[in-house]
Amino acid sequence: MEAAAEKESPSPKIFIPIEWSTAADLIAFGSVSFPIAFVCGPKNSGKTTFSRHLVNVLLQNYTHSFMDCKVTVFFRFLHKRVAFLETDVGQTEFTPPGLLALTVIDKITPVILTTVSLFGARFDDSMRENSCKIAFAKCFFFGDISSKRDPTTYLAYIKALYDHYMETEIQGAGLPLVINTPGWVKGIGYEILVEMLRYISVTRVVKLQRSVLARNLPDGPFWLDEGDADAATTVIEINAPPQNHITSMAPMRKDALLQRDLRLMAYFKQCFPSDTIISTIKELSHALVSHPPYEIPISSIKIKHLHCQVQGCIAPYLSTNVLSTN
Repeated sequence: MEAAAEKESPSPKIFIPIEWSTAADLIAFGSVSFPIAFVCGPKNSGKTTFSRHLVNVLLQNYTHSFMDCKVTVFFRFLHKRVAFLETDVGQTEFTPPGLLALTVIDKITPVILTTVSLFGARFDDSMRENSCKIAFAKCFFFGDISSKRDPTTYLAYIKALYDHYMETEIQGAGLPLVINTPGWVKGIGYEILVEMLRYISVTRVVKLQRSVLARNLPDGPFWLDEGDADAATTVIEINAPPQNHITSMAPMRKDALLQRDLRLMAYFKQCFPSDTIISTIKELSHALVSHPPYEIPISSIKIKHLHCQVQGCIAPYLSTNVLSTN
């Protein structure tokens, strides 16, 4: 059997273990035409990097061939778009932090690398480029960096996003779905993962495992009750890279606070023309302050005062109440 492939290398500085490449190819070119892959594991195991790698593999154009009875048969696999469900509100990939979002990606995107200068954090150009290569299908503002604060609302939003994927044109178009999850795998975090897996019709569960066994998820289909079986789901267990490779995979991952700031700033940087020179947080702050404010008609404003909706003339309340748009 021969295979001819032209694989792009969107992130040449990122270390991708052979075991990861094999797992990604198994999902992309397996028996399921439009897989739903659920990536989970403890903190600092490489879930986000693997998820991004899997998205890129699904988007790449491969041609496989084999010889049989002197006849060459070609199989062509191509996904023009991939859906990505982000459930890690603290370290989002394509959205500002604090959002649970379903996005549609149509171009290969590199893993974002950021650097820090003496004058503050700098943005890699790929941050802005990545924002232009995705489209929000639906998102919810959760408003926190962890599901601990409100697990019920967190799960409700995730279920609503998955329902949107299944019920709208996204599912009808046959888009594969990659689900990235947070690294909270103990206690309530574990229960949340179990609830997600029982609700979502997953075809592949990718479990990343650290060398410290106590930090890992249980072996096998951990979300099922004892004695139950799920023939539709395949569990793929892969090892996290050695600790010395984790830094090269995501140089800024350890500084989660800085990462969140950079994601948020990169998002707002889209307000300006592409030729605008903004390289530090301070420069972006000054640019945002001088940017014309967003305007909405007064008829679109709804005011709530002491949990009671105010009706009639709203002018007296404008200076003392919190405004929200319909």
